[in-house]
Amino acid sequence: MEVTIARDTLASGQKALDINLSNQKYGTFAEIGAGQEVVRWFFRVGAAANTIAKSISAYDMTISDAIYGECNRYVSRDRLEKMLSYEYDLLVERLGGKRGDQTEFFAFADTVTTRNFKGTNECHGWMGLMFQTEPHGDPNIILVHVRMLDTDRVAQQEALGIFGINLCYACFFHWQNVDVFLKSLLDNLSTDRIEVDMIHFSGPDFRDHDHRLTAVKLVKIGLTDAAMFRPDGEVLQPSEVLYKRPVVVERGSFRPVTHVNMDLMECARAQFMGDWGEEADNPIVLFEITLRQLAIKEGGEMEEEEVDWDDFLARCELLASTGATVLISDYIEYYRLAQYLGRYTKKRISLALGIPSLRDLFDEKYYDHLEGGILESFGRLFKNDLRLYVYPLLEDKFHLVTTQRLRVAPHLQNLYAHLVERGSIQPIDFYDRDYLGIFSRDVLRRIAESDSTWETMVPDKVRDMIKERGYFGYRDPNAPVPELQEGNGEAQGAVELSAESAETLVESTTTN
Repeated sequence: MEVTIARDTLASGQKALDINLSNQKYGTFAEIGAGQEVVRWFFRVGAAANTIAKSISAYDMTISDAIYGECNRYVSRDRLEKMLSYEYDLLVERLGGKRGDQTEFFAFADTVTTRNFKGTNECHGWMGLMFQTEPHGDPNIILVHVRMLDTDRVAQQEALGIFGINLCYACFFHWQNVDVFLKSLLDNLSTDRIEVDMIHFSGPDFRDHDHRLTAVKLVKIGLTDAAMFRPDGEVLQPSEVLYKRPVVVERGSFRPVTHVNMDLMECARAQFMGDWGEEADNPIVLFEITLRQLAIKEGGEMEEEEVDWDDFLARCELLASTGATVLISDYIEYYRLAQYLGRYTKKRISLALGIPSLRDLFDEKYYDHLEGGILESFGRLFKNDLRLYVYPLLEDKFHLVTTQRLRVAPHLQNLYAHLVERGSIQPIDFYDRDYLGIFSRDVLRRIAESDSTWETMVPDKVRDMIKERGYFGYRDPNAPVPELQEGNGEAQGAVELSAESAETLVESTTTN
């Protein structure tokens, strides 16, 4: 259960003044692309001499290359890291001997592109700090990728300056509490103005930091609608991963990953590449979990959505064991997911799903908020020739449901037939029939009941990890039962809690 921490939301000017008056933080500001929007706050509020050693804007590319070295893209993580490293090292080299005993040095940098004259570019940027938390300490580094959502260039510059102040203040005063750190980034701003789709922590004070948790928290508090990370837990910046790449996405709870999940993705990927040839060459494969699928029940109802972090990490570890790249999103509707992917790539996109998800796709209750209802949602979903690859479902052990046999609401049947005929909805032609009877909810039930037959329903690496780490309430049937001492019910309580947790896991699991 998360703990809400009360704090005051300070005005941007007050934050800048607090830093200036601390008499402990001293550093350099290097800003490229939108003027010196962040350092301006420190000059504006006064006492800037206490904080600023140097302010620079190497706007010209030749000048920038001469200082920081050449790079392929100027608004990039690579350029930001070179700026931070150069400015921090130079600062410590020149001032370390003089004031290093009482000063926590830092270097702030950003490289951004705001709205151009024609209004045709992506407005985004990289921003970060390299900073000490004690004199002579090794520096930490926090990197952030932001998207500026205002339509006016001046408004974008203003939002960038406020966000930069928030980032500085968070690094200096909230670095020990990541939850407060993240929430404070939106002080005096809104999600209508700034999106943060990647943040990365490194350094001595963040050795044990789990970037996957941070990625989900970005989505949960609304700083972004989606976050991505690779099998080793490293956070990814979506535009860099998806740029000019075909995409295949499978949505699920993956609780746990089963043979069906892996067969569905492999079959869809192969069929996708066969259908589109060179246009689908070397696709990026994503396993997507929506924020709703991470929610746990409070008192049996969804009155307040929280995230079971241990359960989330278990799923991530199991997916990682298969080599999966994970996408966490707040896109309940498929068309929003398609629009998100289309923002970063113009290559082919496909979604891999099962019959139950296809049925949900034709449930009109999910589109009440759209004026055009289900027709509008499908227009957005299939706009760029997106295709759905659908895995069959074995119902009641004997009835096989395929795209050809599926029946939707009578008044939508012709629409469904049209989408199948034009190839927007395609059956997966080749699949492993031995996997059709596998369901995640059934696997969880068997784990909870210590029924070892679940072990044949998941990949070997997933099976071994569940058993080794005790995921989803797994208990080794050969493990000795803790002896109870008179007057001590802790061991018995632990057993009961484990069983109760396992039961909750089964009840809250979605179908494949």
